[in-house]
This record gives sequence, structure tokens and C-alpha cells, in this order.
Amino acid sequence: MGSIPGEIGAGVTFRAEIELPVYPAPEWSLSLILRGPGQIDLTGTPSGTGHQLQALASTTASWQPGRYRYELRATDGTDVVKVETGEVVIAPDLSAQPAGYDGRNHVRRVLDAIEAVIENRATIDQQSYQINNRSLSRTPLGDLLKLRDKYRAELAAQKRARRGAALGRTYKVRFTC
Repeated sequence: MGSIPGEIGAGVTFRAEIELPVYPAPEWSLSLILRGPGQIDLTGTPSGTGHQLQALASTTASWQPGRYRYELRATDGTDVVKVETGEVVIAPDLSAQPAGYDGRNHVRRVLDAIEAVIENRATIDQQSYQINNRSLSRTPLGDLLKLRDKYRAELAAQKRARRGAALGRTYKVRFTC
């Protein structure tokens, strides 16, 4: 698991304490570079032998929501080392969203759409039809049920991952030959 969370909320304080035994503070400094819909650069401050990255809520409020690539870089003033890379989502500031805001993620929106189509199938019997030169074909119910199961599993996995992260769970894996 990386040092940077998978999601950072705009409009709330961001804080990450990062321990890098190979690149200890204060000999090494740390920076976080995010590129995506916006350009965000944070410089860490020493915290014992670790590093603290922080941005106040007043700063994150202006961060553009979306998917970003990130790099953590350590430097001793001469060498610059890429410590970690990954992807993070900047979530929109919920307090700045208007009434009617749809905060569902992609998986939830698609699952809801699939389930709505399945519900409407109870009143529609035909698979396809043609009127003059126009035709309409519907996705077979079996395919919809498979898609629904796939998206349900994906949503359940996201929920498990969030619960695990919230509980601070660590999984240790050992491989033997």
C-alpha cells in the first residue's frame, strides 16, 4: 500500500506522515507532485526522521477534482530520487456542490443503470422490433444479469477496501517454495 491515499478531498485538510528509513529527514526532503486536471506541488516538512506533507482546507478548496498521477520525490540537495508513483483522485468539495449533486462513483452509477433496465424488462417483452426503416435491439436479459453481477462484485470489493483502509488493516503475505 502506498503512502498517499487513493482519494483526497478538496476543501478539507490533507495531511500525510511518511517514514522513509532510506531517505530520513532532515538529511533528505520530500515533495509530492500531482498532475491531472490541475498542477499540485507540496513540499514536505521534517517530522523527526520522517516527513510531513500538509495542505490546509483553504488550499485544497481550489484543487480541481479528477484523477491525478503522482510522484513522491526525495532529495538531499544533489540527488533526486523517485520514491513512489501512483494514482489519486481529488474528490470535489462536497460543501461547494449544489442541490441535486450526484456523488455516486462510476461503478455505482453503472450498477444503478443496469438494475433500472432490468426492472423495466418486466413490462417489455420483445427483444427487438422494427418500424419502417428503424430498428431497436435490446441487450439480452442474461447479459444484463452477468453485467449486474460483475458490477455488484466490483462495488463490494470497493466497500471492503474502504472498510479495510478505515480499520487500518494490514495483510501480510508469505510465499514459500
